[in-house]
Order: sequence, then C-alpha cells, then structure tokens
Amino acid sequence: MEGKNKTTNGLLFLSLALALSLSAAATLPFQLQTQTLTLHSLPHPPTLSWPQAEALAEPDPDDALSLNLHHIDALSSDKTPEQLFHLRLKRDAKRVESLLTLAALNSSHARRSGSGFSSSIISGLAQGSGEYFTRIGVGTPARYVYMVLDTGSDVVWLQCAPCRKCYSQTDPVFDPSKSRTYAGIPCGAPLCRRLDSPGCNKNKVCQYQVSYGDGSFTFGDFSTETLTFRRTRVTRVALGCGHDNEGLFIGAAGLLGLGRGRLSFPVQTGRRFNQKFSYCLVDRSASAKPSSVVFGDSAVSRTARFTPLLKNPKLDTFYYVELLGISVGGAPVRGLSASLFRLDSAGNGGVIIDSGTSVTRLTRPAYIALRDAFRVGASRLKRAPEFSLFDTCFDLSGLTEVKVPTVVLHFRGADVSLPATNYLIPVDNSGSFCFAFAGTMSGLSIIGNIQQQGFRVSYDLASSRVGFAPRGCV
Repeated sequence: MEGKNKTTNGLLFLSLALALSLSAAATLPFQLQTQTLTLHSLPHPPTLSWPQAEALAEPDPDDALSLNLHHIDALSSDKTPEQLFHLRLKRDAKRVESLLTLAALNSSHARRSGSGFSSSIISGLAQGSGEYFTRIGVGTPARYVYMVLDTGSDVVWLQCAPCRKCYSQTDPVFDPSKSRTYAGIPCGAPLCRRLDSPGCNKNKVCQYQVSYGDGSFTFGDFSTETLTFRRTRVTRVALGCGHDNEGLFIGAAGLLGLGRGRLSFPVQTGRRFNQKFSYCLVDRSASAKPSSVVFGDSAVSRTARFTPLLKNPKLDTFYYVELLGISVGGAPVRGLSASLFRLDSAGNGGVIIDSGTSVTRLTRPAYIALRDAFRVGASRLKRAPEFSLFDTCFDLSGLTEVKVPTVVLHFRGADVSLPATNYLIPVDNSGSFCFAFAGTMSGLSIIGNIQQQGFRVSYDLASSRVGFAPRGCV
C-alpha cells in the first residue's frame, strides 16, 4: 500500500511539474527574429548624368526594352539632404491626398459627351511626386526630354508649343510642328472616346484634360506620336500635347502613365511588350547605381513571387492586391486581419502598389497594430521625438549598426520580407531614424516605394498578377 501511495504521489508531482513548466513556457516571449540595419545618413543630392551613349545604345530585342530611372531629387541638386527629404514628404502628402480623393470619387466619374469636360482625372503627380523619371525621345526626328513614370496615372502627356502657359522644364518644350509623325486625333475616333471626359475644339481635334490633387493641370490636344527609348521606336502612342499646363512639376517635360487604364503606356503597347513591365528602385542612400524599368517578357523575373491583381469595378487605374497580414519579429501582428485590407464590391478599401508614393500608408487600425508590435520588438532601442508624419522614431546617434525586428508583408501567394533599410529610415543627419509607415483615416492602403526598394516589381497584366523578386536590381 505504501509503495502504491509513493507511485501515485510521484505521478502527481510529475504532472504538477509538467503543468508548471508548460505554464511558464506559455508566458515566455517568443524568439524575436531580427536583422541588422547598417546606419547611414540622408543621401546627398544625386548628380544627374545621362551619357550620350545611353541614348545611342543599340536597340533592345523586340520583346524587351530596358531604361535607367533616376529619382526626381536629381533635378533639385542645389538643395541639402534635409531640404530634399522635407520636400519629399510634402510631395508624398499631396500624392496620397490625390490618390485617396480619386478612390473616394471613383463612383462619381460619370461620362458625358459634348465639347466640355464633365470631370477631371485626378492623379498623383502633384508637385512632381511621380518620384522617378527617364529620358525619352518624342517625335521624328526624336527630341529627348525627361518624363516622369507613374503607376498611379494612365494618360501619357508632355508640354507642347505653342504654350499658352507652361511651367519651367529642363529641356526645350516639344514643338509638334517640327515632327513628321505627329497627328491630332479626330473627335469621333475610338482613341478620343477612351478619355474619361473628352473635349472637342473648333478644328474637330480631340481635347484632353488631366487635373491633379493640388490644383495643377494639363490641357491640350490629344494626339498620336512616336516615342523613342534609346533606339527602340514605338509608333502611334496616344498622348496629350499640353498647351496649358500649370503646377510644380520639377523640371520634367511630362508623364508616362503606367497605370492599368486603357490609355496607359503598358496597355497601349500590349502587343509590342505583351503587357509586361517591371522596375527596380535602388536605395539612394546606399548605392549610386540607377534604378531601372524594363518592358517586355524579360521584365518578369523568374525568381519573383506573385500575387494576383484584383479588379476595382469603379476604378481601373490602380494596381490592387490582396494583403492578408503582416509579421513583426517572426510573429503575425495581433489585431491585423485581412478584413482591414479588403476591397469591397462597391470599390471601397483595398491595397494598391504605387511607385510614386514614398511612405506606405495603412488604414489606421492596421497601422496602430503594426506600429505597436514594432515598438515592442524594438524596445531596446532609444526612442526619439516624433518627426513629421512619423510617430515611431529612434535616436541611433553614435551607432554604426543595430538589430531590428523583421517585417514581412503577407500577400496572397507571396510573402515579402523587407530589408531593414525599407522600414527604418534616416530623417536627419543627427542619427534619428523613423519607422517608415504611416496611418490614414481612409480605407485605402498604399504600398509605397520605400518598401519596394531593392525588389524587382513585375507587373504582368497579361496574367493579371504582380511579382516581387528580392535583390532584383543586380
């Protein structure tokens, strides 16, 4: 009997010990996953150099076209790093406001016929915030000008002589009378009807108008023209020839729209480049290598992880994707569910990928959950005061590198693990770094270009998908 009691007592002791150990394990923090962030200061203004050899390079194969991209800061090289960063944040705020306005108005863009404009197309180039530009030849013979590339816009346009009103640009204003391939589009032509709100002048030439969130706009004749990329010629591209253009567009001659709409460059040239393009945006603080854009089959990286594109029935310009959640330090962020990012049947909410927005904006409840999780994971770092739109900043002065929690974006079918430089960025030259996400009261979330740095982002419109390939700029 005594032996039996000893055995029973022993089993009770083991059970109690096991229970206590399991309870203790449950309260222990999980193993936080971190990565090393090498610290650097704000980049100095880049030096704009466009070798003549680039414009005269041999043509790309028929199925591919590759160009260098440069950041818009290169056109403001007289400013300090701090001034450029402040200007970037101001442009960013304007752009986000424009995108959110367009998303909110997506159900009210009714088409009307007639000579007037019933509504305007709102885009994100406010104050030049397309962010990245390239050099493109326009007309025959080709006249090379700087054009901003923008995934948040559709219409291709540039300033044209004679100018009733033109803003200052780096190159001479394009004169269509000196081009052998320029042709106005008649008012009744199918291309004219593709505009959201076409107009018609007294000569029966189609008129276009694009308005921006800050009140800037471009207005003029809708036409077809030849564009030359290095020595690759693309004929009969529908573009706006703007004779009245007002705004702060920072030296670029116009815009090459890379959106999903019917008049965007990728959709117009679908047969030539199979509706595929990609870009890779370098971290300007760490590399002097230019970013790049590729059109054609070779734009789609073999190492990319793809997520399906979603369709917004009310708005065809933006690239909507399905974001299921976000992990910080190896653990899913609590309170951050896929429902916060859902695109509903009325076209509200959702998540878009955008090349012209710098800082990723998340709908407010999602941002708060992400921010709080990151603060917990980075609790060992010394906090610093808030800076502009950033409410989570750190004083890393005197350090050369730090360990920071990992951040992973979980898209449907694609987990995108961000490098540390894509979410903890310098905001001055005194060692202040901030978490490069922000909240918005809108239901629309925007994945910005800081988070896209270093990835080759492939837009495969033929298969309705977007891919992310890490280390895609090499």
